[in-house]
Amino acid sequence: MLPDPLTFFLELAALPSPPGEERAVADRVLAYLRELGLEVSEDGAGQVVGSTIGNLYCRLAPTAPGLPLFLCAHLDTVPPSGPLEPVVEDGWVRNAGGTILGGDNKAAVVSMLEAVRRVREEVRPHAGLELVFTPKEEVGLLGAAAFDEKRLEAQVGFVYDQQGPVGEIVLGAPTQRSLVVTFHGRAAHAGMVPEDGRSAIAAAARAIADLRVGRLDEETSANVGLISGGTARNIVPEWCTFEAEVRAHDEERLGDVVGEMLETIAFAASAADCEVETTVNESYRGYRFRRDDPAVTLAADALRRTGYTPSYALTGGGADANVFNLRGLRCVNLANGMTDIHTPDERIAVADLEAMTDVTLALLDVARDAA
Repeated sequence: MLPDPLTFFLELAALPSPPGEERAVADRVLAYLRELGLEVSEDGAGQVVGSTIGNLYCRLAPTAPGLPLFLCAHLDTVPPSGPLEPVVEDGWVRNAGGTILGGDNKAAVVSMLEAVRRVREEVRPHAGLELVFTPKEEVGLLGAAAFDEKRLEAQVGFVYDQQGPVGEIVLGAPTQRSLVVTFHGRAAHAGMVPEDGRSAIAAAARAIADLRVGRLDEETSANVGLISGGTARNIVPEWCTFEAEVRAHDEERLGDVVGEMLETIAFAASAADCEVETTVNESYRGYRFRRDDPAVTLAADALRRTGYTPSYALTGGGADANVFNLRGLRCVNLANGMTDIHTPDERIAVADLEAMTDVTLALLDVARDAA
């Protein structure tokens, strides 16, 4: 017997699934779908992206005319920094272990699967539904990038990967570029001949201090998230590496900020008599919808059918929707009630788990009625 949505969510949230280690959660999803009598395949993306799983794919053949849809959710979470002990308090699911809950994106997984269960149990007519569950979304949308989108018959899809109230439709997401910066100095004994050394850590620290980070404007942000360097406390450090990112909805603005960062980094290296290597990569490409785009109006109609007034927003985060939109599909991100994701205060209301099941069924109904 399949568990109810809350029980299933508590079960998934208790399973660690940091990027690359999603096997336990994937196995539960596989078992759930197979118990519904559905065929599920797993591709070879795991070997490509460095994960214990590939992308999971499942198709429900249409039983009525209309517009087929695909749904996508990712199975990894940001790495937990403590035990996973999900609890229910006053109608909210939280983690009592002092780290993330993992509702991002396991809440979406549960809502989507419960909707599939109801479609099967109620013999609910639909125009076709495909499911994709991906690994390593949190570290660059890697699973989705390795998925062969040509397997999809549907050209319109949805992800639920936005914190915010149910009813919010994401119209656009930014492009992200990542920077890996390595300073090369000169090692020397820190007590006997420190003047002979060139501190790569000091050079990197100067660069980071001079970089503009945080929210630069309403549609642009920058961050330095990782740093490492040196070999011992008593050696002037000959190397230091840090990783940074820039996200922007405007491509020209993105290029300007990255260029400014590169100039700042180069100046800091020169001032410290160090050399520096910088690699810039595009992690994912942004997208933008209009309110009258068919995929957006479909979502708005489904939300109204379930009692929600649609609202519209831009997001500062990337999601698997970025990958699908880049490849010519139309994939809309919907908020699903997640709150304070990626923090120890992460939580989601039990009612929102149930609400997004209803939204999913309404999406299928609206798509069927589009015939």
